[in-house]
Amino acid sequence: MKLDLQDIPRVQTITKKEFLQNYFKPQKPVVIERFIEDWPAYQKWDLDYMARVAGDKVVPLYDDRPVDYNDAFNEPHAKMKMNEYVDLLKNEPTKYRIFLWNILKEVPELRGDFQYPDLGLRLMKKLPMLFFGGRDSHTFMHVDIDLANIFHFHFEGQKQAILFDQRQTRYLYKIPHSLITREDIDFSNPDFDKWPALKKAKGWVANLEHGNILYMPEGYWHYMRYITPGFSMSLRAIARNPKNLSKALYNIFIMRHYDNMMRKRKGQAWIDEKNERAISRTNRNMGIT
Repeated sequence: MKLDLQDIPRVQTITKKEFLQNYFKPQKPVVIERFIEDWPAYQKWDLDYMARVAGDKVVPLYDDRPVDYNDAFNEPHAKMKMNEYVDLLKNEPTKYRIFLWNILKEVPELRGDFQYPDLGLRLMKKLPMLFFGGRDSHTFMHVDIDLANIFHFHFEGQKQAILFDQRQTRYLYKIPHSLITREDIDFSNPDFDKWPALKKAKGWVANLEHGNILYMPEGYWHYMRYITPGFSMSLRAIARNPKNLSKALYNIFIMRHYDNMMRKRKGQAWIDEKNERAISRTNRNMGIT
């Protein structure tokens, strides 16, 4: 048995009117395959190019180890120079990933390689973020703290994206006071005996290739797996739905600070308690005993 996933619709290119009417207003994902072929980045951006322009930059690295109460919010698990990291990606499998690496702050010369597309949403122009990963590395299933609308531009290799909308949250074993689901769920091949509520979840899936754009509507859960080494850039626009915007503000100004306080107060017991509550709450909602 597999997750109930439908293919994300794909279009070659798109107009502002088509995007707003067919995808933004109904809040449905889409893959746009050939929208950025006139960008310098389309021709230039690969791992070797990143190693050349940012080789001496020390980058933060993250893997798939479980959350530890000692870890601060988004604290990296390791660091190395970009050229060393690219060598690692190209020569051996690694779980190490880069995420939320700000182009404007770290490598401002890359700004000339891309544009901010006019698809009817006001993009946050100070936050173009890069994400890198090695073969078979993956993110946990998560939502972004600001529940933003996201345009995810993929470069080099292949990457798989699995998405769920907010209505599926009750089936996903969400960790309370956090932005992730249970970290021990393998969303590429889930154990339905251990996680039976996942049978009810209905989601979306797509494989991304060089030059593809994935639009993820606001508040969508997403799991990313690198089929081959590669990297992506995300541009984001603030949530428009008042309910999502209020959740985003709660996450930023209350939830993460409360969670950090409880980690300091209760230590690993707080992490363990939240993991157990993810199971009990989900099973209770589903009438599973």
